[in-house]
Amino acid sequence: MKLKLPKLKKSEGPQYIVSLDIGTEFVKALIGEVINKTSEKTGKTIQYVEIIGAGKKRQRLSDMANGAVTDIAGVVDNCDAALRKAEQEAGVVAKDAILGIAGELVKGGTSSVSYRRTKPEVRIDMAELQDIISRIQKRALDSVRKQLRWETGSDEMEVKLVNAAVVDVKIDGYRVTNPIGFQGKDVTIQVFNAFAPMVHLGALQTIASDLDLNCINIAAEPFAVAKSVGADDSTEFSAIFIDIGGGTSDIAVVNNGGVQGTQMFAIGGRSFTKRIASTLGVSFDEAEAIKLKYSANDLDSKRHKAVAEALKSDIEVWLSGIELGLAEFDQLDHLPPRILLCGGGSALPEIKKALTSGDWYKSSAFARKPTVDFISPEDVNRVRDSTGKLNSPQDITPMGLANLGLDIIGSQTLGENILQRLSRTLSV
Repeated sequence: MKLKLPKLKKSEGPQYIVSLDIGTEFVKALIGEVINKTSEKTGKTIQYVEIIGAGKKRQRLSDMANGAVTDIAGVVDNCDAALRKAEQEAGVVAKDAILGIAGELVKGGTSSVSYRRTKPEVRIDMAELQDIISRIQKRALDSVRKQLRWETGSDEMEVKLVNAAVVDVKIDGYRVTNPIGFQGKDVTIQVFNAFAPMVHLGALQTIASDLDLNCINIAAEPFAVAKSVGADDSTEFSAIFIDIGGGTSDIAVVNNGGVQGTQMFAIGGRSFTKRIASTLGVSFDEAEAIKLKYSANDLDSKRHKAVAEALKSDIEVWLSGIELGLAEFDQLDHLPPRILLCGGGSALPEIKKALTSGDWYKSSAFARKPTVDFISPEDVNRVRDSTGKLNSPQDITPMGLANLGLDIIGSQTLGENILQRLSRTLSV
C-alpha cells in the first residue's frame, strides 16, 4: 500500500502554493505565487515562489508532542487560524499545499545498489531506472521497519515513503546526474529515502482534508531544509543542517550535493522552556517569555545568570544528541566541516556556543573543527519574500517546504526531480 496524494489541479491563471509547517510550538503558513520569469539576456526561464502571505499561530501544549500531532482537532484549529492570516494578507485562497513532517520516528538515509547490465549497448530508460529505484526503496524500507521495531518494541507500525532523491549515479565508473539515455555495463545508484509512520502521515492527511487543502506532498522537514540551501545544480556543496524546533532537533547531512541522511531526537525549544520554568519556579508561558528575552539579551544580570545556569545541563545533553546523531553517518569518510543552524530554538546563544567551543567534534568524523553559521531567509533557493515578515531562523523550514513544492507543481528538470516524481507513485 502506498501513500496516496491528490493530483494537481491545472489552472490557466496564476498558480499558488501553500506551505504548512506544523511545528510543536507554532503552526506557520505561507502562501506563495509561482512566478515564471524569462531573462531578456539569456532567454532562459527562471521559476521561483514569491511569498505573498504569511500567518502564524501558537500551539497548545496538548496539540503536539516531539514533532508529532497528538490532537488533530486542536491542530486543525491552529492551522486554520494561521491560514486565514496568510490568506488575508495574500488576498487569495490557495489550495495546493505541501505539509512538513518531523519527529523521532521519521527516518531518512542513503542506500545504494550496484548491478551489471546484460545488454550494455542498450540505452537506460525510465522503466529500467524505476525498477532499480524500487529495489533500493524496498531494501531501505525493510531496514527502517527493523529499526522502528527495535526502537518501539512494536511489530505493527506501518511505514511509508515520504521523500526520495538521487544522491549519486555512476555508469562504468563515470558519474552522471541523470542516467536516462546512457549506455554502459556497470551501474551504481545511491538514493536517499525518508520514511515515516503511517499514523503520522494519516494525521497530516486528515488535517489537510479538514482544511479543504489539496495535499500535493508531505515532506520530511530536515530533507526540505537541506534541499533548500546551496546551488541547485551544485555537486560540490556539503554541509550539516541542524533545525532546532519546539519539540525536536533535526539533523540533515548533505555531501557533494546529495542528501546523505537525516536524524532527529526529542530535545528542542520546549525542553529548554520547561527547564527554565522548573528552575525559576514560574509557569510555562512565563518561562517562554523569559527564554525569548534571554535570547535577545534583554534580562537583568541576575536573571540572565540564573537562566544560563538552568540551561547548562540540558545544553550538554542536547550536544550529546548531536554527537550521537552524527555518529550514524559512518558511511562518510569525513563529515562536512560546515554546520548551518535554523529553527526558533537556535536563537539560544548556548546553541552556537556549544558547537563552537570545546573539542566535542573530535569524537565525531570531522577532519577539522567545523564552522557554525545561521541560515538566513535570503539563503533559501527559489523563494522570495514580498511580505517582509520572513526574517528569522524559524522561517527557514516553511520556506524550504515551498522550495520543495516548486519541484512538484512547477516545470520539472531531469536528474533528481525524476526520482521525486517517482517517489509519489512507487509502491513500497
